[in-house]
Amino acid sequence: MSVQERIELLRNELNQHNYNYYVLDDTTISDFEFDIKLKELEKLEQENPEYFDANSPTQRVGGTITKNFETIVHKNRMYSLDNSYSKEDLLDWEKRIQKIIGSTDLEYTCELKYDGASINLTYENGRFVKAVTRGDGFQGDEVTNNVKTIRSIPLLLKGDFITDFEIRGEIILPLDGFAKMNQERLANNEEAYRNPRNTASGSLKLQDSAEVAKRPLDCLLYQVVTSERKYKTHFESLENARKVGFKVPETITLAKSIDEVFEFVNYWDAKRHDLPYETDGVVIKVNNLQHQEELGYTSKAPRWAIAYKFKAEQVSTILNEITYQVGRTGAITPVANLEPVQLAGTTVKRASLHNADQIEKLDIRENDTVFVEKGGEIIPKIIGVDFTKRPEDSKPTIYATNCPECNTELVRTAGDAKHYCPNQFGCAPQITGRIQHFISRKAMDIEGLGGETVDLLRKEGLIENYADLYDLKVEQIIPLERMAEKSAQNMIKGIEKSKEIPFEKVLFALGIRFVGETVAKKLAKHFKSIDNLMTADFETLIAVDEIGDRIAQSIIDFSSDLGNMQLINRLKSFGVQLEVSQESLVNQTDKLQGQVFVVSGVFHQMSRNELKKAIEDNGGKVSSSISKKTNFIVAGDNMGPSKLAKAETLSIAIISEQDFIDKIS
Repeated sequence: MSVQERIELLRNELNQHNYNYYVLDDTTISDFEFDIKLKELEKLEQENPEYFDANSPTQRVGGTITKNFETIVHKNRMYSLDNSYSKEDLLDWEKRIQKIIGSTDLEYTCELKYDGASINLTYENGRFVKAVTRGDGFQGDEVTNNVKTIRSIPLLLKGDFITDFEIRGEIILPLDGFAKMNQERLANNEEAYRNPRNTASGSLKLQDSAEVAKRPLDCLLYQVVTSERKYKTHFESLENARKVGFKVPETITLAKSIDEVFEFVNYWDAKRHDLPYETDGVVIKVNNLQHQEELGYTSKAPRWAIAYKFKAEQVSTILNEITYQVGRTGAITPVANLEPVQLAGTTVKRASLHNADQIEKLDIRENDTVFVEKGGEIIPKIIGVDFTKRPEDSKPTIYATNCPECNTELVRTAGDAKHYCPNQFGCAPQITGRIQHFISRKAMDIEGLGGETVDLLRKEGLIENYADLYDLKVEQIIPLERMAEKSAQNMIKGIEKSKEIPFEKVLFALGIRFVGETVAKKLAKHFKSIDNLMTADFETLIAVDEIGDRIAQSIIDFSSDLGNMQLINRLKSFGVQLEVSQESLVNQTDKLQGQVFVVSGVFHQMSRNELKKAIEDNGGKVSSSISKKTNFIVAGDNMGPSKLAKAETLSIAIISEQDFIDKIS
């Protein structure tokens, strides 16, 4: 046997043993025998470097140092999930998707919602290529070297699957492994880790992959993302992923009806504490992949999936003091400062009280004993008061009348839940908050500039607003605390590069109240420039699709403020993109202006997303469901019979993919 053949034999044997132990939980070789084979392979690879393979079992032991984790834009966005907390929520969700699909005959998959760190794994031709954290859903950090050390993740697939794909899952720390880690830390007089979820997430960002390899991390996979149409259902894709080496939990179940979904939820709500890892709910997904495509996404989450959250853990503690925070828009948020208490694995010291109405509704007072839970297991909130323990000298809470930062009298408009500080150009948290929003990833994405640095620049008198950033010079920044010449240069480069950011993101970055990412895109697409938007009247604004009274009035208020207009003019002078570029206007027409389309079925010349983009680029609107407002249905193969019947009932024109292409040619 040649050296190369021996190396390949050892790699195949060790990969199979890894799979047997970490995925199948079936030991077929002793640890000693495994180590002997691994050491032999390491020696052969060292002596014969021409046979190096990045996906060899020897690469799982770590040792690679990563000082800076590169930010990678996701090829396919990693969306959040909408949450539900009752059976009624699930029934409402089912009604919505049945209406869009035009059928009541739907099948679901039920999966446990694992409590760990989301990960996106990329495979090409059966080989592991890279691992990227979820990040903000649009981009995350590449942690490939650290993820390679997790032995339940296959580096080479064991059979026929899909050529190129992404597979998503959760990096978790099993409870027994977490307990052993803490036993070792306590024995070494080190502080214990607080909870498995945060420890798993933190492990992915350790600089030394050898340290990651020492941690008993695991990876549970739950979604295959690919453009290949090899499988018809979500369940089928996961079953086949399991066959080629992925650790897909056996708990995933097919449900033929919402009643079977409820059975799964009830079973695991009672049994979840018997699991070897933490879970906080159930994820329900429409099983048919074509139906998933038809349902599509909202701006934040897939319509075809929903999370049912188990009842949150509750504790009681003393509310010591109510203080007030000022947001970037001037919104005042009351905060409960609590006697520290353990809740769902973390120490809770503060909780949001939302607004004056919530305080009055629950009659929350200082020195009360309050009940606290984690909303969705993440954000602590007060859900009630233990009135049996209220002190005799207790007095009702009188809500703040003046800004806690600048002492300006607060205002509250009719129909608004929150109080606001109107001193937008003189209130420090508002100034800092607007600049921090301006530089954030989803806005101007200025590298080399973070929230703490913004606060420092403001305190040093170098900036008072986001336009001032473009006046900064390297020599002004170098003398600042924790600043070196290289850092200062990187900051200026980042600010200069932000002038290339497209108009829709700049519009979001301006921080106009109620103008989020999705609204900014619609406004940029419709008005094409900041000048057109700022001069639009109320009627013109509300005529834009999905722009209501509140957003329209907020834009008018922003445009009417002299300070805001001065900022806009300064940004123009610096070359910031305040109109849609000519490149993005290419292929955009008004041919479909005012027409509403529903896209349904499987297509061959264009993908569903390309069809939708083409409709919007030509002035049309894409709707997810058929209604009287629908003008055309672009029908591909396998369009649902109920949709077809509804279209005929409403006399809606049905056109083919080719008809549509001819229409916009």
